[in-house]
Amino acid sequence: MPLPATQPQPMTEPLLQITNLVTTFRTEAGLLRAVDGVSLTIPRGGKLGLIGESGCGKSVTALSILRLIPEPPGKIESGEIIFDGVDLLKLPLSQMRHIRGNRISMIFQEPTSSLNPVYTAGNQIAEAIRLHQKVSRAEARKRSIEALRQVGIPDPERRVNEYPNQLSGGMCQRVMIAMALSCKPELLIADEPSTALDVTIQAQILELINRLVQDLHMSLLLITHDLGVIAETVEQVAVMYTGRVVEEAEVKELFANPLHPYTTGLLRSLPKLARGPEETHRQRLQAIPGLVPSPLDLPFGCPYQDRCPLVVPHCREAMPALEEKRPGHWARCFETC
Repeated sequence: MPLPATQPQPMTEPLLQITNLVTTFRTEAGLLRAVDGVSLTIPRGGKLGLIGESGCGKSVTALSILRLIPEPPGKIESGEIIFDGVDLLKLPLSQMRHIRGNRISMIFQEPTSSLNPVYTAGNQIAEAIRLHQKVSRAEARKRSIEALRQVGIPDPERRVNEYPNQLSGGMCQRVMIAMALSCKPELLIADEPSTALDVTIQAQILELINRLVQDLHMSLLLITHDLGVIAETVEQVAVMYTGRVVEEAEVKELFANPLHPYTTGLLRSLPKLARGPEETHRQRLQAIPGLVPSPLDLPFGCPYQDRCPLVVPHCREAMPALEEKRPGHWARCFETC
C-alpha cells in the first residue's frame, strides 16, 4: 500500500507502516487528540527512534500499535497500522492477542511496577512463553532460565525463582527484556527503557537492547526524550510535538542539519563540555522559551508558534504539512527549506 505523498517513503520493505493515526481521549474538559495524524515506517531489521517532550504522544502511539488504548476514555479514531501486510486495527481481538507479546513485544518505562510482585521472575517469563508457544511447564521454565542468561543476569538458575522485590531496578529491567524477547518477536517497542535507572545501568541496558536486536534480527521502535540515547541506538528518528511528527530524517542528518525550530531548540538545550576552565562560564543551557500548549487548547495553525523564533503571520493561519525539504529529510515548517 503506497504512503501518502506527504510522508517519507521506506527504503526497504516495511515491517510496520502507520498512516494518519489519530488517537483521542475524552476528558471532562473536552476531546484530547493525543496522536494527531501520525505516519511512521519501520523497515524489516530497521531501528526508528521517536523523540519528544513528555506528553507529546510517543507512548500513546506505541500503545495504539498494540491496541492497548483503554476504551473508554480512549479511542483509535482513524488511520492504518499495517504490520507485515495486515491492518492491526481491523483484526479481531483474539488475533490481536496472538500478535501481542509474540510477534510484537513491548518494554515499558517502569520495570518494578510492570512486573507482578506476587509471581517470581521465572513464572512471569514462562507465562508469556506458554501463552504463545504452547509448550510444557518444564520447557517453559528451561526457556525462562535461558532468557535470563541471554540478557546477562548472573546465576539465572537461582534468579528464576526470585520475586521482583528481591531484584535491583537494573535486574528487573533485564527481566522485562527477557520476557519481551522470550518469543523472539519481529518488532520490539522499547518505551523509555532506561529512564528509571542510574547512568551506568542505563548504558548497559541500551547496549543489551542493541545487541539483542542485532542478534535476533528484530526491528526496533525506541521511544525516548534523550537525544544521546537516540544518537547511539537508532538509524532513523522522528520528532514529535503536541501529537504530531514535526521532523523525520536519518540520525546523522538530523543532528547535523535540523530543519524544524523545535528540533533545533532540543539540540541547543543539550549540555556541552567546556574546553577549559576559562570557558566554563560560557557553557549555559539554551532552554526553549515558553511552555508546551495544552493539548485541549491548541492554537490555530502551527502549535509551536508561541515558542518559535521563525514565526511569521502565516504560521498562525494554517497548519504546515510534513514535507520533504531535502532528500530523505522531512519537516513540518513554512520557514525552513
